[in-house]
Amino acid sequence: MSKQKIAILGAGPSGLAQLRAFEAARRAGVQDLPEIVCYEKQSDIGGMWNYTWRTGLDKNGEPVHGSMYRYLWSNGPKECLEFADYSFDEHFGRAIPSYPPLCALLKDYIMGRIDKQAIFKYIRFECPVRWVTYDEGTEKFTVTVMNHKTGEQETNEFDHVVVATGHFSTPNMPYFEGVEQFPGRVLHAHDFRDALEFKDQNVLLIGASYSAEDIGSQCHKYGAKSVTISYRSNPIGFDWPEGMAERPLLAHFEGNIGYFTDGSSKQFDAIIMCTGYLFHFPFLPDELRLQTNNCLYPDNLYKGVFFQNNPKLIYLGMQDQYFTFNMFDAQAWYARDVMLGKIALPGVFERRQDMQQWLSRHEALASCNASIDFQASYIRDLNDATDYPEFAVEKQADLLKEWLLHKQENIMGFRENAYRSTVTGTMASKLPARWLDIKDDSLESFMSLDFVENKTFDKVD
Repeated sequence: MSKQKIAILGAGPSGLAQLRAFEAARRAGVQDLPEIVCYEKQSDIGGMWNYTWRTGLDKNGEPVHGSMYRYLWSNGPKECLEFADYSFDEHFGRAIPSYPPLCALLKDYIMGRIDKQAIFKYIRFECPVRWVTYDEGTEKFTVTVMNHKTGEQETNEFDHVVVATGHFSTPNMPYFEGVEQFPGRVLHAHDFRDALEFKDQNVLLIGASYSAEDIGSQCHKYGAKSVTISYRSNPIGFDWPEGMAERPLLAHFEGNIGYFTDGSSKQFDAIIMCTGYLFHFPFLPDELRLQTNNCLYPDNLYKGVFFQNNPKLIYLGMQDQYFTFNMFDAQAWYARDVMLGKIALPGVFERRQDMQQWLSRHEALASCNASIDFQASYIRDLNDATDYPEFAVEKQADLLKEWLLHKQENIMGFRENAYRSTVTGTMASKLPARWLDIKDDSLESFMSLDFVENKTFDKVD
């Protein structure tokens, strides 16, 4: 019997989790592992975590994948991002604050866990996927990619395809009457790169998502004259500082004046659409393409991972996310064990029954706390079936609930709180100044700060 071949599409956090899952099996002595090829559109690993000054198209004419921007700090506790098998203590050698800068500190942490010599042998960089098909007769996928290094398209056959391309890279760009006559800059959050660009400007953010909340905070921090957040259904509802305000949905523009559905109006210099992203898989035919919106449990994915119509097609990281890295790991370890035959997939009917139970629970969710518990129980369901290390997901859920309270108490100061690691028991240190006053977020500058130390290395019982 020939060795299985697996294609992983993307080397961001989800794709890397799948590669590490197989590497963990190899180090544990598992024999006859599949042949693995990982196709990555960018020239480096990291996916969304790769900051680039580019917007629109990259050097190869491919759509820019990342939405990272300068001065971006974590908007959730790092303790809820911590890998079970690689702690922040291990990486930094000291306690650091719970909300570090994302581009510098968290990417450094993510990359620190990667054994590049082991992982890179699987990855073919600058190889965006063009098309994937499945042959019912041979039970194999055909994957066609554009290899920008050779300038030629390549085609290979695989037994499984893992889609790890993410769903936060294709902007949803709505239209508002009169926007084409707006004299200032109009952009999507995907193309936002530097809050200093909007210093001394009146900025309108459309949308009440996390990106509106954070980009609005960044613009305020770096000197915007005013920030207005326009919401469709409900305001975000924080106690915003002077110069920041929320208004109901924008109705239309007349020149540089925005008119809102409550009858109010205001003059603006720039518009940033914080209106979310589209699930976009242009390389998949309809019969293989996941069609969903951003939610905690997409339909037609058994265990949130296996495509119901063809469970040899695997989707990672397609949920809306309270948990991120460790959820991707949980999915990747489970998917690995199915591909290795350690976990048997049930039949079509049993898979649908399992999905329906989760979908019914999902439909009944009525609060953010309930949603956090839902995702925690989803991760627990996956982890209990594999050998992935324990990381106390329920305790991380409790930290996320604290995080929500701290944001309500002080949206500009919640990053000054500290939490205890569920992996090591270490209490995070605290920032030596207000988040609003720390303007340099480089790795060197941040790590040179005099963090206020808490009790450290107090191990979890």
